[in-house]
Amino acid sequence: MLTLLSMFYYICLRRRSRSGTRGEALTSRRAVESGQRAVLPVSVEVEQYAKEVLDFSSHYGSENSMSYTMWNLAGVPNVYPSSGDFTQTAVFRAYGTWWEQCVSAPPPFRRTPKGFYSQDYIELGFEEPVYPTAVEVLETYYPGAIVQILACSHNPFSQSPPTDIRWEVLWSGEPTKVLTPQARQFSPNIKHISFPTNLLRLEINSSLLDYYTELDAVILRGVKEKPMLALYKMPVIDISDLSDSEDELSDMGGPFRQGGDRKHQRTGNGYFDKLPYELIQLILSHLTLPDLCRLAQSCKLLHQHCCDPLQYTQLSLQPYWARLSDDSLGHLQSRCTLLQRLNLSWTGNRGAFTLSGFSSFMKACGLSLVCLELSCCHFLNEACLEVISQTCPGLQELNLSSCDRLHPQAFIHISKLTHLRRLVLYRTKIEQTAILSILTFCIELRHLNLGSCVRIEDYDVVASMLAARCHSLRSLDLWRCRNLTDRGLAELVSGCRMLEELDLGWCPTLQSSTGCFQHLARSLPRLQKLFLTANRTVCDSDIEELAASCPSLRLLDILGTRLVSAASLKKLLQSCPHLLLLDVSFCSQIDMRVVQELSGLFPNVAIKKSFTQ
Repeated sequence: MLTLLSMFYYICLRRRSRSGTRGEALTSRRAVESGQRAVLPVSVEVEQYAKEVLDFSSHYGSENSMSYTMWNLAGVPNVYPSSGDFTQTAVFRAYGTWWEQCVSAPPPFRRTPKGFYSQDYIELGFEEPVYPTAVEVLETYYPGAIVQILACSHNPFSQSPPTDIRWEVLWSGEPTKVLTPQARQFSPNIKHISFPTNLLRLEINSSLLDYYTELDAVILRGVKEKPMLALYKMPVIDISDLSDSEDELSDMGGPFRQGGDRKHQRTGNGYFDKLPYELIQLILSHLTLPDLCRLAQSCKLLHQHCCDPLQYTQLSLQPYWARLSDDSLGHLQSRCTLLQRLNLSWTGNRGAFTLSGFSSFMKACGLSLVCLELSCCHFLNEACLEVISQTCPGLQELNLSSCDRLHPQAFIHISKLTHLRRLVLYRTKIEQTAILSILTFCIELRHLNLGSCVRIEDYDVVASMLAARCHSLRSLDLWRCRNLTDRGLAELVSGCRMLEELDLGWCPTLQSSTGCFQHLARSLPRLQKLFLTANRTVCDSDIEELAASCPSLRLLDILGTRLVSAASLKKLLQSCPHLLLLDVSFCSQIDMRVVQELSGLFPNVAIKKSFTQ
């Protein structure tokens, strides 16, 4: 081994002698040949649990409680090594592929890299920065959702503003489906990095899972002093030193140099200039954004094609969130004059985007924009939303999911986007005045998500406004709204009869005894998705009315009810041939024997029944 290393570095040093002195080369060579050993510092490995949850994209829980929230990931385990469905764990908002089949789901962006699987994320801060040696995630229910673990050079608890932030991937993999939902300790082999970190990011893809994944705790192991990864103290050799010198290349490629034999001289375009323009454009449309930018540097012809605005009618920058800055937007700005769909989700945080950089890009590229995805973009402020309202007159889709640092006053600018058809405000601080103003002017709305918007004071008033102004509404998410009553629901379903999706999960003020759910079923014959999660009052009469009035039903969640029997569920399954998902977890009358019996009779329906060990 020593002999091979010596030969390799002898070759490297020979080529490096072009730029280094003879003395430096000889000293470095002697260090290799003498077998000089590095001094390895003795450092004790530190084990620490997450101190604080810094940011996340979604969670199943409420904004004002701890049950099923991401905040449960801070500190020591609450559940592990037990398995099952526990409220003390961290749970994301969705699982499986059913959400992709909903009418409210936007079409995927073209050019998304095949290796980008992430759908959700969570960022965790730890007490002490360390050089990571291991990361352990305690998964307590349906493991296998973690697809990437990253480390950041920035100390989140530092009082200094972040500068030169760097993210490194410690580990990445494809989504997996573990054969058992039992608890496990996930500890992949991680990459060694050159900086200490106390900020980790887990990225999640739950598409292959049969139920919600639950995480209990994250352990970061590491040493405080930088470990010496090499056995021998080798000289630092840059990658450019490994290339051949100009002298060594001077005798090659004569016909391709200027002044060569003109009979054999090429144009440098690799015969691409012989192809029709449209065919080259079609070929390039299959490249990812980084590949397109690299290809633009190859020759003038391909540079022209790679910079053609027709290649940038759709642009998803979400997969590259860790590497983007104002300069990135400036570089793309001239190419995006025909941009129609833009995904900036997860980007621009910790100072990567500024108001001036974002505004400049939107002013240049916003005129044709119809779709703008800005999920978890914490650089946004009121001025940014004002710029969007001024520069994107034709905008039809706007996603501000989990932009929970936006000031409530900022949302009033959305009312100027009068052509909006899809608006996602999940986990934002929008208040009553702003949402009523939006509904007054944005009467073309088809899809509206107000899940976990805890600052709206009276959802009955919102429901009444929707019924009066938004007759074309097809999907409405009111997940965890705390004050919608039967009166508001009755107005809503009477005025919005085109509804195909309605999420009323964890809405405790709705009572079946008022007849509101039966009235809902009779009023919405197009209904495909209905979530009545954790409503303890849902009963057999409600299920039977759904069976009679909603034959197109595909997704139904009645988790937690005590009043639904196996007989009414069987009637529902017989009457709704398109049903794909039925969640009866914690339904006291529906035990595993009933689930197995119904699953045997209706094998095309995924009947969910979670358990607690």
